[in-house]
Amino acid sequence: MAEGEKLIPINIEDEMKSAYIDYSMSVIVSRALPDVRDGLKPVHRRVLYGMHELGVRANTAHKKSARIVGEVLGKYHPHGDTSVYDAMVRMAQEWSLRYMLVDGQGNFGSIDGDSPAAMRYTEARMRKISEDMLADIEKETVDHQLNFDDTLQEPKVLPTRIPGLLVNGASGIAVGMATNMPPHNLSEVIDGIVAYVDDNDIEVEELIKYVKAPDFPTGGIIYGYDGVKEAFMTGRGRIVMRAKAIVEEVQGRECVVVTEIPYQVNKADMIKKTADLVNEKKLDGIATIRDESDRNGMRIVYVLKRDAIPNIVLNKLYKYTALQSSFSVNNIALVNGRPELLNLKDMIHYFVEHRHEVVVRRTTYELRKAEERAHILEGLIIASDNIDEVIALIRASSNADEAREKLIERFKLSEIQAKAIVEMRLRQLTGLEQDKLRAEYEDLMKTIEDLKDILDKKERRMEIIKEELLVVKDKYGDERRSVIEYAGGDLSIEDMIPDEQVVITISHAGYIKRTSLNEYKTQNRGGVGQKASTTRNEDFLEYLFVGTNHQYMLFFTQKGKCFWMRVYEIPEGSKTSKGRAIQNLINIEQDDTVKAFICTQDLKNEDYINSHYVIMATKNGQVKKTSLEQYSRPRTNGINAITIKDNDELLEAKLTTGNSQVMLALKSGKAIRFEEAKTRPMGRSASGVRGITLANTEDEVIGMVTIENPQEESVLVVSENGYGKRTYIDDPEDGEPVYRITNRGGKGVKTISITEKTGKLVAIKSVTDTDDLMIINKSGIAIRLEVKNLRVMGRATQGVRLINLKNADSIAAVAKVMHEEDEEVTLDETTESNDTQDDGTTLDTNQDETINDN
Repeated sequence: MAEGEKLIPINIEDEMKSAYIDYSMSVIVSRALPDVRDGLKPVHRRVLYGMHELGVRANTAHKKSARIVGEVLGKYHPHGDTSVYDAMVRMAQEWSLRYMLVDGQGNFGSIDGDSPAAMRYTEARMRKISEDMLADIEKETVDHQLNFDDTLQEPKVLPTRIPGLLVNGASGIAVGMATNMPPHNLSEVIDGIVAYVDDNDIEVEELIKYVKAPDFPTGGIIYGYDGVKEAFMTGRGRIVMRAKAIVEEVQGRECVVVTEIPYQVNKADMIKKTADLVNEKKLDGIATIRDESDRNGMRIVYVLKRDAIPNIVLNKLYKYTALQSSFSVNNIALVNGRPELLNLKDMIHYFVEHRHEVVVRRTTYELRKAEERAHILEGLIIASDNIDEVIALIRASSNADEAREKLIERFKLSEIQAKAIVEMRLRQLTGLEQDKLRAEYEDLMKTIEDLKDILDKKERRMEIIKEELLVVKDKYGDERRSVIEYAGGDLSIEDMIPDEQVVITISHAGYIKRTSLNEYKTQNRGGVGQKASTTRNEDFLEYLFVGTNHQYMLFFTQKGKCFWMRVYEIPEGSKTSKGRAIQNLINIEQDDTVKAFICTQDLKNEDYINSHYVIMATKNGQVKKTSLEQYSRPRTNGINAITIKDNDELLEAKLTTGNSQVMLALKSGKAIRFEEAKTRPMGRSASGVRGITLANTEDEVIGMVTIENPQEESVLVVSENGYGKRTYIDDPEDGEPVYRITNRGGKGVKTISITEKTGKLVAIKSVTDTDDLMIINKSGIAIRLEVKNLRVMGRATQGVRLINLKNADSIAAVAKVMHEEDEEVTLDETTESNDTQDDGTTLDTNQDETINDN
C-alpha cells in the first residue's frame, strides 16, 4: 500500500445499492426515456442539434452521414458511433417514424429488417419538420448545459413547435421501468391541443373526440377501442393492431392480399413464420405465399387452396401470425427530470406549458434586443440632429476613446450609444438615411409596446401558441393512416362473418355451395328464369335451401346418418359456380348422398335442444321423431340418425317443437295429414313407424311438411312438368279442414290431379303469402316467384303453369325463400307478360288455368 493511503471498509450491499441507483438514474435521465416537452431522448436531440450546428438544413445539400455522426460524437454524445448512426437512421425510416425528422439519401434499411448501408456511404440532412423543432433556439428559449468535456454548450431540450412525444411516440427500456408510446396524427393532436388551450379544464373524454386513436406509420387497422380509451385515460393500455387485408381473385384463385401490416412488424420474418406454420400443418388453406411488394407499396399475397374459405383463413392468419399484434402503451416520460406515467391530457398540458415558456423567453429576448437597438437608434438620431457639432468634436479628438468620452459628456449619451456614433459610416449622414433611422425607431417603439403587451397578457401568449400550431398543422398535417374499427375485440370466427341470409344449393351429383340471397331476383310467374348454376355434364341442382351464416347445419343422408357443419364453412360461390363436392367437406360414404338438412340455432343451449325434435320420413312412408338433444354432440365421422330398412332411404328431416302436424305427399298425388304427437320420440337407432301406406310399389313419398299454424299456412304442390297450386290446409272462413286429420298410416287424400300434362308430383311445401318460391329445373334454370301471386285452389285441381319448360326439361327442385319487399322485379327478356303454352295458345298470367277433377 502506498504511503499516505488508507483502506476504508465498506459494506458491499451498501456500495451495490448506491452504485446501482446512480447507474439506473443515469440510464433513466440520460438515455432511455424521452423528455415530455420535445419527445426526444438525448441521442436524438444531439443528432438534430449537431445537424443544426453543421448547417445541414432541409434546403441545403445532403452531407455524409459519417460527417454528421462524427460531429455528434465529438461534441455531444461520447458513446459508440453505431448508437448515434442507428438513431439517425431510424429518424429517416418512413415505417419507423410517423413524421420523419431526417431526410436520408442512400440505403437506410427496409421494413424486412435489412441493415442500412454503412455511414460512409449514406448521406442525410434535416427535414423541414425538424427545423420547426429547432425554431427560435438561438433566442435563448431553452436552457443549455455543458457538454461531456465542459467545452461546449448543448440544449437541455429543444424549443419545439411540434408535439414530438405525441406525434412520433417513443420506446425505451430503462432500469426498473420502460416506455412505449404510440405515434399519433399531427392534425388530430394539434386539434386536441387547441381545444385544451381554449379550455384548460377539458376532460380526457372530450380530448378523445379530437385525438381519436394512435396513427401508425405503417397504417393497418386498430381493432377495438377499449385499449385505446384506457391508454388515453390512464397512460397504460393494450392496442390491438391488424393488417389491412382484402380477398381478391388472382388468375382464377382466391387470394388474401395484405397491403398494410401492423407497426413494428418485420415483414420478411412474418412471411417466414407463416410459411413455417403452413409447412407444419398448423395453418391450413394456404397454397403459396408471395411477396409482391415494390416501390409502389406493400402487397403480400396468400394464395388459397381451392377448398379454403377466405374469411376463415384470414381469421387464422390473424390468430396465429403477426398480421394481428398488439401495442402495449406505457406512457412514461421525464417531467422535470423525473419519470412519470402520463395520460393524454398530461402530455398535452406539459407540451403547452413548454410552448408557453418558449414564447415568454423568446418574447423577452426579442424585447431586450429591440430595446438595445432602440437605445442605439436614440443615440444615432441625436447625432444626426447635431451632425456638424458631432463631426467637429470627433475631428478634434486625438483617438476614438477620447471622441467617445467627449460625446458622452456633451450629449449625455451612454457608452454604447457613443461607440455606435463613433463607428457610424459617412453614408449615414445622407438625408434619406436619417429618415430611415427615424422610421426604424418608430417601428421599434411599436414592436416594443407589442412585445410588452404579450408579456403582460397570458391570453395573447396562448393565442400565439395556437396560431403557431395551426401553421404547423397546415404545413405538415395529413390524413390518418390507421383505420379504427370500433367494434373490434377478441372475436371468434363467427364474429368475422356477417350473419346474413344465404342460399345453399346441392346438386344431384352432390356439389354444394352457399350464395348470398341478394344474388337472386324476383320474376313474374311464367318467366323463363335466370341461369342459377353451372353444373357438370348430366348434373342438375336438386336441393335448394335458405339459412343464415351462423346457423348449425345437420346433414341427413339417405342411409340415415347425420353430419354436422356450420353454414359459413360451406364454400362460397356465385350463382353460376358449381360448388364443392359434399364428400370433400364431410366424411360421407362414397355411395351415400345427403337428402335433408336442418338449420338449428346454438346446439349448446340446453333449453333449445330439449324443446325441439327432428322428425324424419323415408321414401317408403316410415316416420320417426327424435329429440334434437340426441344430435347435439356430433362427431366428425357422423352419427346414426335412423336405421333404414332394405330398399328404403331417408327422404326428409324437419325441426319441430313437438306440437306440429305432419303432412306426407306421394308421387301419385295423394297426401296424408296427422298430428305429430301420434309418433312418440325414439332413440337414434330406431327405424320409426308407418306414416302413410303406399298404393303400389311404383309409388313413393316425395316430401314431408310440418304445419305449425293450419289457419295461416297453405300447401303448395308442384308437378314435374311445371304445374303447381296452393291449397288451404284448413278453410280460413269456416275453419273446416281441407285436408282432414287422420291417423298415421292411412292412404291419404288427393292433393293434386295428376295427368300426363302435369306429370307426377315432385314437391310439397308449406307456404304463406310472405314467402317466395324458388323453382329449379334439371337444365339448371332458376326462377323466383312471389307466393302471394298464386291463387289458392281446391284440393283436387290440376293447378296452373308456374314455369315454362323448354323441350324435355322437367322440374328438379322447389324451395321456399323469405320474401323481400324491396326486391327488384325483373322480367326475362324472352317472355312477355303473357305465358305461351306448349300448344301455342296464350295464357294470361292473371287468369289461372284450373281443371276440376270430377
